[in-house]
Amino acid sequence: MSVQGVQGEDRTDYTKAESKAIRARSRRLLGSLLKPHVGRVVVTLLFVVIAAAANIAGPLLIAYGIDVGLPAIMEQGDWMPLWVATLVYIVAAIAAGVLMYLYTVGIARISQTVLYELRRRLFAHAQRLSLEFHESYTSGRIIARQTSDLESIRDLLDQGLNELVRGVLIMGFTAGAMTLLDPLSGAIIGIALIPAIILTRWFQVRSTVLFRETRTTSARMIVHFVETMTGIRAVKAFRKEAANQREFDERVDDYRDANYRTINIFGIYEPGIMMIGAVTIATLVIVGGLRVVEGSMQIGALLGVALYARNFFQPIQGIGMFFNGYQSASAALEKISGVLEEEPTVKEPVQPKALPASRGQIDFDAVRFAYGNGKVVLPDFDLHIPSGQTIALVGTTGAGKSTLAKLVSRFYDPTEGAVKLDGVDLRELANDDLRRAVVMVTQEAYLFSGTVADNIALGKPGASDEEIEAAARAVGAHGFIEALPDGYATDVNKRGGRVSAGQRQLLSFARAFLADPRVLILDEATASLDIPSERLVQEGLTTLLADRTAIIIAHRLSTVAIADRVLVMEHGRIIEDGSPAELIEQGGKFASLHRAWRESLV
Repeated sequence: MSVQGVQGEDRTDYTKAESKAIRARSRRLLGSLLKPHVGRVVVTLLFVVIAAAANIAGPLLIAYGIDVGLPAIMEQGDWMPLWVATLVYIVAAIAAGVLMYLYTVGIARISQTVLYELRRRLFAHAQRLSLEFHESYTSGRIIARQTSDLESIRDLLDQGLNELVRGVLIMGFTAGAMTLLDPLSGAIIGIALIPAIILTRWFQVRSTVLFRETRTTSARMIVHFVETMTGIRAVKAFRKEAANQREFDERVDDYRDANYRTINIFGIYEPGIMMIGAVTIATLVIVGGLRVVEGSMQIGALLGVALYARNFFQPIQGIGMFFNGYQSASAALEKISGVLEEEPTVKEPVQPKALPASRGQIDFDAVRFAYGNGKVVLPDFDLHIPSGQTIALVGTTGAGKSTLAKLVSRFYDPTEGAVKLDGVDLRELANDDLRRAVVMVTQEAYLFSGTVADNIALGKPGASDEEIEAAARAVGAHGFIEALPDGYATDVNKRGGRVSAGQRQLLSFARAFLADPRVLILDEATASLDIPSERLVQEGLTTLLADRTAIIIAHRLSTVAIADRVLVMEHGRIIEDGSPAELIEQGGKFASLHRAWRESLV
């Protein structure tokens, strides 16, 4: 399934074939989650079946006590029938309570186990998916899958399913007991059930459409909120508050209107069921009363029928509420299953090859690349980078520099041709081997929750304090780290507001250098650094890039000075190739860029 297919699941205008395929996919997912718990589900259902049967025995025992127990006392002085009815009633009530408790606890454990597995599976799969997915599927949507969508499924499993199972069993047992007590009353209930079924079916069909619309409008509202809060600096910098507020108001209005339409159908359904139930009970009482007068029906049986009729229609409303949760959870499960069926576009090989012992030779062999079905970025690209060489990529925005770096990191695979590391096609390397061999540092330095030391140690899990400090010293980060309140033990989550963008970048450098990769890629990695910090980093780079292949992408030509070789790119092609001094002497594109940079410093 494509990323575009997953994104398209926010639509509401599915064809019949699409809807059928989505429902089948959701059923497969639910089946895979429930399959390990089939035995527990069967036992739990036995508890609720027996509990419902015991609960339904009450009116039947009351009728027996009135129609048999009381006459036996008045005519024969025999208290045994009444005592038997009373004792059985008490035992049945206790049994129903205990079994219902076991059912409630059992179904809760199953639902929580299923939700645990689904949450875990969704998180693991989202991490496994390729960069292409995450660049296309917005963060707001993936957050909605893990939060509101999973909460909808939790509500269904914990409450809605309980209402359905209990409701169906109570209605079935009630109809059976009522027919056993008085066949005519059972027939009347059966007739009354017809309009109730028609109304419930109408509600089910209508709610299917409306709840999908509710989920879609809710997701769009969450996406806009998350994107606004994530980009709050840009919002404030460009004074987008008013425009964002208007757009958010529109999305909230859509969500409110969808909920209004949903409430309206509940306003028809619930009173309709209540009206059918009231008319049915009135009919049973009138018909039963006339039969009691005629002597064809006993008073205890009439009371039992009235109690059963009242109990019979109560679960229908609960079943209606189940459709509320079911439609919401069904739409959520469709979206989650869509994400889980998404396949990584960059796949790990079935039989990976081992990396040879060399130090990071890179080759582009007849590489052609385009993002999705878009414009070709690298039309026909060949490049050889010897191991241990530091190259700098320069050129205008859109020249293909970052694309080249993403291909070396294997965030994407080439459309045609091959990218090789030490003679091995990257598509033939295990992901773990590749990630150890190639590390990229981008302009967007991200710090995770934890201490400064924890964040640096991400480059080498289990690194000693001495190794962490040595990496920080190498990139010039030790000084500012020591100045923090707790030094390397400072919690960056709590202190994040006092760590500058340049300092975060230095920490990401230390993290990358500690990893000791064969190939180090710096993609605009010094853009957030001030001049003094950049000089410190360059001093560290001179030492740390020794005997290691490095690719530096930078608009600041000061960073380019440490490169052995400069590649000037334009429209996905290399138009100049040589050392910085050679290219300046030639007076070409790089020379003009270098001259403009020097003038900007003045």
